[in-house]
Amino acid sequence: MKILLLDTSGPVCGVAVASDGDLVYESWMNNKMTHSQKIMPMVDAALRMLDLDITEIDAYAAVIGPGSFTGVRIGVATVKGLAEARQKPCIEVDALEALARNAGAFTGTVCPILDARAGQVYGAAFRAPTFERLLPDQALKLEEFLSGLESCGGPYLFVGDGIKAHRAGIEAKLGADALFAAPDYAQLRPGCAIMLAVEKLAAGDVKTADALLPLYLRAPQAERERAARLAAEKA
Repeated sequence: MKILLLDTSGPVCGVAVASDGDLVYESWMNNKMTHSQKIMPMVDAALRMLDLDITEIDAYAAVIGPGSFTGVRIGVATVKGLAEARQKPCIEVDALEALARNAGAFTGTVCPILDARAGQVYGAAFRAPTFERLLPDQALKLEEFLSGLESCGGPYLFVGDGIKAHRAGIEAKLGADALFAAPDYAQLRPGCAIMLAVEKLAAGDVKTADALLPLYLRAPQAERERAARLAAEKA
């Protein structure tokens, strides 16, 4: 079974291919948010390098978020189109769960965090190295998220683009218990994401193209601003 995974959910634009449970191709770049221009050329390059035709792909996977609203929509829409055209199953991959797999052999609480702006993070927590989920995906102020980690126990390994924006706040709250992934392990890797897709396919956890949907933890900014404006008008 061959799986093609696309990730445009955040700063990284990535493609991975798995064949019979093994990662056979991974390509990713972090160079401006122009994923709509880059993702299909990256897919074409992957197929050429593997001497594969698109008809040989058995299932399609997408990192469905949380993340950039526009980025998530690009990846999900592209996978939906590829799968629908060939009547192939789709696999959802949670961005935070995939990020957690960067922890490797670390033992403790791994905390994937993405910068959600406005002082918020998209975050979750997992017990490594088993990756048992400890906290659900949430969109919270950094202080609220860090307070929720107290029940998980340290040490805490942070991964994700939220490190850059929030490292000082994390260190102020958690001190020496806070550890941070090296830059080459801090970003979401499509190779980690596709191995989650392999597990889901083996478990039969697949969807039709119509049922593949983005994962948003909060309303888009335009909707939030509209809601605030309407509330102000009623006040």
